[in-house]
Amino acid sequence: MQRTGTLAIISIVSAIAAYIAVFSGSPILGLILAIAAIPFGVFGLLMAASPRVSGGIISIFGIVLGGIGVVVAGFGAVGMVIF
Repeated sequence: MQRTGTLAIISIVSAIAAYIAVFSGSPILGLILAIAAIPFGVFGLLMAASPRVSGGIISIFGIVLGGIGVVVAGFGAVGMVIF
């Protein structure tokens, strides 16, 4: 029986929380969460190589969303400083 890897779930939840934080007006928290999503996704992907653990696609989505979230949060932080 396969189970979804915990790190994959943490990665996608962290990436989604980063977007929520950025669009709620806290781009610094969003940046921290987006940066955290990337290594969790990488380790979740490595864990998904085991036949007993699934979650490889979730980890990839976490890595991609985390990377895009870093850019969005960076723009949000710059905009917050400028304006």
